[in-house]
Amino acid sequence: MGGSVCCLGGGSKSKQHQNGQAGAARSPRSGAGNNVRVFSLNELKTATRNFHMLNCIGRGGFGAVYKGNLKDGTQIAIKKLSAESKQGISEFLTEINVISNVRHPNLIKLLGCCVEGNNRLLVYEYAENNSLANALLGPKNKCIPLDWQKRAAICVGTASGLAFLHEEAQPRIVHRDIKASNILLDKKLLPKIGDFGLAKLFPDTITHISTRVAGTMLVPHWTLLGYLAPEYALLGQLTKKADIYSFGVLLLEVISGQSSSMSTWGPDMQVLVEWTWKLLEEGRLLEIVDPDLEKYPEEQTLRFIKVALLCTQATSQQRPSMKQVVNMLNNQTEINLQNAIPPGVLKERRQRTPGFGRLTLDTSSSQSTKCNPAESCSTQTNMNSGQFSTTEVSPR
Repeated sequence: MGGSVCCLGGGSKSKQHQNGQAGAARSPRSGAGNNVRVFSLNELKTATRNFHMLNCIGRGGFGAVYKGNLKDGTQIAIKKLSAESKQGISEFLTEINVISNVRHPNLIKLLGCCVEGNNRLLVYEYAENNSLANALLGPKNKCIPLDWQKRAAICVGTASGLAFLHEEAQPRIVHRDIKASNILLDKKLLPKIGDFGLAKLFPDTITHISTRVAGTMLVPHWTLLGYLAPEYALLGQLTKKADIYSFGVLLLEVISGQSSSMSTWGPDMQVLVEWTWKLLEEGRLLEIVDPDLEKYPEEQTLRFIKVALLCTQATSQQRPSMKQVVNMLNNQTEINLQNAIPPGVLKERRQRTPGFGRLTLDTSSSQSTKCNPAESCSTQTNMNSGQFSTTEVSPR
């Protein structure tokens, strides 16, 4: 990573060591291990040409991201955190070390950090193809052609990474912000989930939702609502099931090539999950598929769409686990939407205050639907108990 990088708890002296706070950060009491590298602020400034705007490759809820080049030629991505952590330096570095220990092929790798004065920066591996949002939903001149095989691999890889966070990582992690801009693509278009585990570093008010007033959520713009599970946005109930709802929306975006929050369909201006449910009721599910996909396997595509609808059911208990989602996407579990509950869709009532709206939950779709017999399979949801049962089948 370069000669000026040192490991926590050891390494050569640097300008950081001359700073009392930085020296404390590197004491054994920080609890940090050898997986995290500490970069000096000067080193990261040099790597990014003093965080020049031309090196800014993205902005998110936690801050701006810059592309950097270390002296040895290694490309890195540097997230310059915009909000001050709620933790002291020692606790911050301990938490960073925990995040760095969460390793999976479909998670972006945290390489190190910088803690100097009020500066908090995280250093990640660089994803050559930026984010899924840019590749799929960005301007046409910047999009990357994604055939069905590539899209399916992105969906399955993202599901695998999220299942790992939910069920295998230590500690278990609820992402809170699954969306296309947080799915990064490497040079082989392998998906890697970014920004996981960061929520614990900041006050609860620093999220992609601005604030809650008297039980009513106020948001900067309705486009933020596309990925949010209704129980999370309206009630603040944050569980794995909120991530699963967001993943279901992401699935539909990948299949349709349309942004869930920027596009609407039909005379009623339905959002993506609503429109997909309507197509299900009318037996026209494949009409949601991106017209740019000239060739795609209909059976597998229908499977992915139905998985998305299971993930976005209004009742959180009805949604499958991410492990079940991975099995369904991999054709290891049969799917039946006969008893599925329609998606809960957040609607905005326009207010006098420009840019803000009051949210309400719309579940006006019928509470059940019958699939085309050719599409029906054997997995069922039990609406009374909230149980989700599956039937395992051998892969084809």
